[in-house]
Amino acid sequence: MLLRRSLLLSAALLPLAQTASADPPAVALSASDQADIGRIEAYLNGIRTLKAHFLQVAPNGGISEGTAWLERPGRMRFQYDPPAPFLLIAAHGQLIFHDSSLGQDSNIPLSRTPLGILLADHVTLAGAVTVTAIQHLPGQIQLTLERTASPGDGSLTLIFTDSPLTLRQWTVVDAQRRETHVTLSNAQTGGTFDPTLFEQVFVPSEQKR
Repeated sequence: MLLRRSLLLSAALLPLAQTASADPPAVALSASDQADIGRIEAYLNGIRTLKAHFLQVAPNGGISEGTAWLERPGRMRFQYDPPAPFLLIAAHGQLIFHDSSLGQDSNIPLSRTPLGILLADHVTLAGAVTVTAIQHLPGQIQLTLERTASPGDGSLTLIFTDSPLTLRQWTVVDAQRRETHVTLSNAQTGGTFDPTLFEQVFVPSEQKR
C-alpha cells in the first residue's frame, strides 16, 4: 500500500523531488517553433475551465481513471474512480492528496507541482519556464518544459493534437526518471463549476476514532 502511494505521489499531479542542477538547456527554436509555442500559450490561456475523463498510467504500470476538473487560476480536482481510494484537490495555493484507505492527507505548495504551470493565471512558456524540446509528429505537437530555476525537479511534456489545437495528454518525468502519463478524453471547456468541488475538507484520521 505504501509503495503504491509513493508511486502515485511521484505522478503527474504532485511535486517532483528537488535536486540541485544547472539551468536547463533551451532548445534552439525556429520561427515556426516560436509560432507554435505562441499558439499553445494562447490556447492554454483561453481555457479558464475544463472538465474531462482522465486515464493515468503510473511509473509501475498501474492504471487508474476518473474525472478531472480544472479552473484557472489555481484550482483542480482529480476524482479517481473506485476502487482507487485517492482524491487530488488544488486550491488556495496548495495541492491536497487524500488517501482514504490510509486516512492520510499530503499538502504540497502548488508552485512545486508540474500542473502549477498549467493552472497559472497567465501561462507563459518562457522566463520561469524553459522549453527544452519541441517535436512535430503527424497531426501532433509535443512540448517539453522544465522550471528554469529547478530543472532537476524533472520535466513536463504536453501533447497536443493539431488542427484544431487540443491538449490530449501530459507526461511527467521525475528526478528519478520515472514516467507518469495522463490522457484526457471527452474534454469540455467553458462554463462554471460548483466552488465546493475545490473546497473539500477531510477530517483528520485521529478525529475519526
